[in-house]
Amino acid sequence: MITLGRYGAWLNPVYDDPSRIGYAVEAEALGYGAVWLGLGQRDESDLRLVEQVLAATRHVVVATAIVNMWTNDPTTLAESYSRLEARYPDRLLLGIGLGHPESITGYRSPYQRMESFLDVLDAEGLPSDRRVLAALGPRTLCLAADRAAGSHPYLTVPTHTRAARRLLGPGPLLAPEHTVVVDTDPAEARRRGRDFVSDPYLRRSNYVNNLLRHGYDKIDVAGDGSDRLIDDLVLHGTAETIAVGLAGHLDAGADHVAIQVLSRPGEGPMLGLRTLASRLIL
Repeated sequence: MITLGRYGAWLNPVYDDPSRIGYAVEAEALGYGAVWLGLGQRDESDLRLVEQVLAATRHVVVATAIVNMWTNDPTTLAESYSRLEARYPDRLLLGIGLGHPESITGYRSPYQRMESFLDVLDAEGLPSDRRVLAALGPRTLCLAADRAAGSHPYLTVPTHTRAARRLLGPGPLLAPEHTVVVDTDPAEARRRGRDFVSDPYLRRSNYVNNLLRHGYDKIDVAGDGSDRLIDDLVLHGTAETIAVGLAGHLDAGADHVAIQVLSRPGEGPMLGLRTLASRLIL
């Protein structure tokens, strides 16, 4: 299995590709074990951006987060993986998943789509231990344990991590994403966190249903979200405070935490990642 280290940098697709390549170079220099490339719905079957990041860095693991199973071709993806694995061995981890039903036209039989996509990857020889599923619910988490290296859940809390570890068992990789605002002004940090969470995520049934399964109620997920929910989903404060919150995932059974920094407009994520590195990267 590829070694990710305890913490990675999750880079949102709101930043353009050249910027993210530069961020990846710096994240590697800071000591983060993995760079997660947010992809949204884009077709990345050729792994072009991944290849550029691999070429620009020396040893950091590059992971996709996620290759969307509705908008990408599995055969092309497997061929691209084989090409890059030969050139950059043990540095590529494919995160794959279904995305949101509200944002995909023709979103039908999602579990069947996931199985058929994995069937093609198997037939093309892509090793199961080089892919993780964006699994939230019990059924997809069990599939991640059976047919992948593990799971890369998004927008979760340590309560979900603990439940996911029970379902996955002790062996599979569990690498949740967690969003943070490195800012000691609680009102400003919560405002940024609420803007990020409320739209689109509190308008996406898969995320709302997952939160309702793991300690939140209908009041928490109504409207723009309760303060409790926002503060849990988007950690904020000093580097020390955020580090304690992120470690909650590790204490709950995660192997790795992918950190997404919400920055002020025009800043980019690296200021926050630099600040956190001094507490997280030992």
